[in-house]
Amino acid sequence: MKNKNNILAGRITTGALIMMAVSPGSDAQAPDAIRPFHVSVPDATLTDLKQRVKATKWPDKEIVTDASQGVQLATMKKLADYWATNYDWRKCEAKLNALPQFMTTIDGVDIHFIHVRSKNKNALPIIITHGWPGSIIEQMKIIGPLTDPVAYGGKAEDAFDVVIPSLPGHGYSGKPTTTGWDPIRIARAWVVLMKRLGYTRFVAQGGDWGNAVTEQMALLAPPELIGIHTNMPATVPADIEKALATGAVTPSGLSADERRAWDQLDFFYKHGLGYAQEMAGRPQTLYGLEDSPIGLAVWMLDHDASSYALIARVFDGKPEGLTRDDILDNITLYWLTNTAVSSARLYWESKLPFFAPKNVQVPTAVSSFPDEIYAAPKSWTEKAYPKLIYYNKLSKGGHFAAWEQPQIFTEELRASFKSLR
Repeated sequence: MKNKNNILAGRITTGALIMMAVSPGSDAQAPDAIRPFHVSVPDATLTDLKQRVKATKWPDKEIVTDASQGVQLATMKKLADYWATNYDWRKCEAKLNALPQFMTTIDGVDIHFIHVRSKNKNALPIIITHGWPGSIIEQMKIIGPLTDPVAYGGKAEDAFDVVIPSLPGHGYSGKPTTTGWDPIRIARAWVVLMKRLGYTRFVAQGGDWGNAVTEQMALLAPPELIGIHTNMPATVPADIEKALATGAVTPSGLSADERRAWDQLDFFYKHGLGYAQEMAGRPQTLYGLEDSPIGLAVWMLDHDASSYALIARVFDGKPEGLTRDDILDNITLYWLTNTAVSSARLYWESKLPFFAPKNVQVPTAVSSFPDEIYAAPKSWTEKAYPKLIYYNKLSKGGHFAAWEQPQIFTEELRASFKSLR
């Protein structure tokens, strides 16, 4: 990771997905208006997608017996077969449309977001930011438990109001047409969004790019932001980062947790950075991702070794946190919104060191999942976040924690912010 209304070619632009419940000239046309949003994909677009999947020109099979050469042909053929024959986007579309979705323009870019208010008048507002190759699909399973905790085994005082925006260039948000939309600018936009929704006190959460944006919100230090939570913290000490970057031997004196984090990072730096380097350096070169559904899918699957292994098992018939529909909902969202390249540009825009501590000075909670790109040790976390209010080392979960382990993730958020209510 750097420093992770028209039919067009059988697909539709974001504008075609919006069904506005407002009339021209109404207050909803004001620059700061919050407009209702509805997803409606033409049948012809979905037919085109299935035809493209069926017409895939396949490469030869890998010449090794493991995933060391990349995503394996057998996995992709199973994915393609299900996508072309059994997968039904309409189920995902119905789930999205069952949620309150909105669009508002901030700094010249349309921002799409889900906003679910709890029935509990004392609910704590939270803005949750996805990363790449994720989307709002990642967080849909935690909306119910967070907004209506009693129905999911929690207590009324655990309730949250939930705001889940799509990053600019991702999903149904607009695609920036000028440069400069890095995590810092997105953080500013998120503060505007929460204030526009009327919140004078809120918390923020994120992993992957969501962590980068959330930490930048904290560094902006708006008085309304009282705390943050991250499931992919930036904690790598400078000496460790330098050793990793130069290919040095494993430093001596590491604890067991620090050594595991070193091994995970060392593997990622040597074998997992290719996609990030390409998107950071030449995002516009990725034309194939916009033209081939399978090209897009394989690019998204090859994010990190643990996530790919889990997804491969799912398509082998072993559901494990995710289902085949979960995975294809997310990939199909990228395809339908034509956002493979526009989302990749965030890697090009950002100049932030991804894993380096940023000296965040607001109360911070960290959940360390074992199969994340690296499981942040408590020792590094305490140094990286001077106002650490919560740390927990989990026994299960990976990069897409809210998606894979929604119950655990929900419990983590409840515990993380308990002291701030």
